[in-house]
Amino acid sequence: MADLHVNFAGIKAPNPFWLASAPPTNSGYQVQRAFEAGWGGAVWKTLGDPIINTSSRFAAMHFNGQRVAGFNNIELITDRPLEVNLKEIYETKKRFPNHAVIASLMVEPKQEKWHEIVKKAEAAGVDGLELNFGCPHGMAERGMGAASGQVPDLVQKQTTWAKEAARTPVIVKLTPNITDITATAWAAVQGGADAISMINTINSLAGVDLDSWNTVPNVAGKGAHGGYCGPAVKPIALNMVAECARNPEINVPISGIGGIGTWKDAAEFLLMGAGSVQVCTAAMHHGFSIVEDMIDGLSNYLDSKGLASVEELIGRTVPRYSDWGNLDLNYKVVAHINRNTCINCNKCHIACEDTAHQCIDMLTSADGNKYLQVREEDCVGCNLCSIVCPVDGAIDMIEIPNGPPMTWNERQIAIKQPIV
Repeated sequence: MADLHVNFAGIKAPNPFWLASAPPTNSGYQVQRAFEAGWGGAVWKTLGDPIINTSSRFAAMHFNGQRVAGFNNIELITDRPLEVNLKEIYETKKRFPNHAVIASLMVEPKQEKWHEIVKKAEAAGVDGLELNFGCPHGMAERGMGAASGQVPDLVQKQTTWAKEAARTPVIVKLTPNITDITATAWAAVQGGADAISMINTINSLAGVDLDSWNTVPNVAGKGAHGGYCGPAVKPIALNMVAECARNPEINVPISGIGGIGTWKDAAEFLLMGAGSVQVCTAAMHHGFSIVEDMIDGLSNYLDSKGLASVEELIGRTVPRYSDWGNLDLNYKVVAHINRNTCINCNKCHIACEDTAHQCIDMLTSADGNKYLQVREEDCVGCNLCSIVCPVDGAIDMIEIPNGPPMTWNERQIAIKQPIV
């Protein structure tokens, strides 16, 4: 069996599956249940000055029969006293000494406030600290969370303040609500961060009730933007992790967050450079026991690839992730419809005819049966037909010879044009 142990920026855990700072890590009772279920670590729900949460605070996007395709919340940091949280952190770490317990922290952007809470959290025995510069609602209106996380200077300054007092590794959690996440990641590194984590939730409004005209959720008839997470945000999160992982100036471990619910999701984040993964929405949807399949699945996958440990998987795909200008413009694939598998639903033909390149023909065989066929000379290899096809294996994208490699950047150099 492959070894799933990780050493993330000096924080050791029996596996890379951690619970993110969120409702599932709100108390010692919950975190201890999670560890019993098999989770390797947990980032405690954000500590700071206790606040009052609204009573109606969650909403979800249900899509095409799938429950919780996306999840929206207007919940804030812990609403429990700091002393109670610290006591439960101490008890949890004492009971589970080999599991990672990380304190998520958020205070006003003042040096003395960061020094104070860092020392208190570390006195409770945490393995590391995660600075929450990501909350897009509630706390941001008070000058914390994303309000700080969107300003590189504030990220750097507050990271420096936390590091001045910290004796354990400091992870900086980044907001995706910014034009370029590498700018704030770089600022965190300049401030001395031992690692970064991403992404926090995305600004969102879950919906509007068409009967009452209230927002979803609403509090006494009024609504506010919230944070979006769950399966729908995975591509956004994966890209942001990849952008930081391939940036040589951001040379610190990354904890991947955003839409992770299966071992396959986790493996993708690991391949794109994450050294650990954090899960929230999937645990809220299905419970802590999902980690059992995640552990078994990742272990079996590593065995199938001949890898002895999860550490050997981390970052394997990063060198393959580049800029558009470095892609081979002469690489060509075309669609091929397998008549023995095709069910003649016509979805590919409709999609291609209406919204792509009109290269799929409806033909009639000698025995009078209708069938679909791609005109390869007109196919641009866009993949749309294979995407809309409901039958696995009915449409293959086949690589065909198309000349020597040539990138856009190489072409611009050859014709002596500026690369933009």
